[in-house]
Amino acid sequence: MAAFSSLTDRLSNAFKHLKSKGKLSEADIDGTIREIRRALLDADVALDVVRSFTSRIRSAPRFPKRSTRRSKW
Repeated sequence: MAAFSSLTDRLSNAFKHLKSKGKLSEADIDGTIREIRRALLDADVALDVVRSFTSRIRSAPRFPKRSTRRSKW
């Protein structure tokens, strides 16, 4: 049970760090992914699962483009 609460705390802290930033840089995202990877590995999550999870995070769209068109409504 202690491992689960430790994992929860570490993941929460990683996301709090992101929330405190006004604008995210690639370094901020990479650092957060690194923290998530370490937390998962320390919680004995299988290495293949960690690699798959972090690669999905890295490949997710980071900065969605905003439409410059005005709505007709």
